[in-house]
Amino acid sequence: MKRWDTSRVFDVSGAVVLLLLLSLMIRVLMLILLFLNKGDVFFFQQRLGLNAEVFAIVKFKTMSGEKDREGKLPPDWKRITPIGRWLRKYSLDELPQLINVLRGDMSLVGPRPLLMDYLRHYNQQQFRRHEVRPGITGWAQINGRNGISWEQKFDFDLWYIENRSLLLDLKILSRTFVQVLTARDVSQSKHITMESFKGGDQPVG
Repeated sequence: MKRWDTSRVFDVSGAVVLLLLLSLMIRVLMLILLFLNKGDVFFFQQRLGLNAEVFAIVKFKTMSGEKDREGKLPPDWKRITPIGRWLRKYSLDELPQLINVLRGDMSLVGPRPLLMDYLRHYNQQQFRRHEVRPGITGWAQINGRNGISWEQKFDFDLWYIENRSLLLDLKILSRTFVQVLTARDVSQSKHITMESFKGGDQPVG
């Protein structure tokens, strides 16, 4: 069996198993959000995937959509809801991305899918993160997550691309489980996650 086929079988099988194991938790969270968010359970956003193609990532909704007097959205730290903060602390807002894995948008393991606006800031090496499907978790996430710099994140992503294997994916998944339970490196100081990527030298375009 080819590497790509093996990887895809691993992703689909893993996503199905996780959805079955976590189905009760997911349903309970959906009911809680349905009540607290007045029917608004999910958050959809366009992200960059394999070959920099755009797809809609799905998460549990953790922020209020209410705007200020000028019709603008307040900063993230003002918009995040109490239940949203708790969901993010334990990465439970990411659970709906198992559907993205089944759809083929994402893998269980890979570089995290980033905002479309970041594409114009990548240099040639950073753009290589799109050589593989983005993941729910990845090498950068278990080596500092949002507690490290963007440059370090990209270095970890490139290392993963050059060294990826089924054994490495299993290692990342097992370490992710421990990291989620301890809620380490969830956010940078003064940010819900981390500051926006501003780019570096030699942008792609």
